[in-house]
Amino acid sequence: MTASNLATVTDTQPVIEQLLRLFEAGDPALMGLIAADIDFRIDHYRDSAGVDISWQQATDIEGFGVILSRLGPEVFPQGTKIVGLNSQDLGDGWYNTRFHQRYHYAVRDRMVESVTFILSHQADGKIDYFRETVTTVNDI
Repeated sequence: MTASNLATVTDTQPVIEQLLRLFEAGDPALMGLIAADIDFRIDHYRDSAGVDISWQQATDIEGFGVILSRLGPEVFPQGTKIVGLNSQDLGDGWYNTRFHQRYHYAVRDRMVESVTFILSHQADGKIDYFRETVTTVNDI
């Protein structure tokens, strides 16, 4: 993690934003933001790639670790760059986040931009619920 990335992760941000910034930086410290009983899933709206995404769900931190180990080589081999990140506090630890990113998508072997929406819940400084809906994956 570079010094500039360190400056973008603060305790005042919602945990979901801290998690995504650490993901962008490739920082394994992101595991410290995941609850042991995480309920995690990534869904794809009209995914045209026809790729099996059934592995993109977990019910505990160990399963989340398995997902992370696959996301790198199978989806983000060159990492990702956050283009836009905006979270709306829904109350009681719930957040709705619009996540816009740019990355080399291994499935297509191309640079793409993607907009996703994440509904998350945080408790005691950790994410215990995460539902991401990938709405677009556009070649650039």
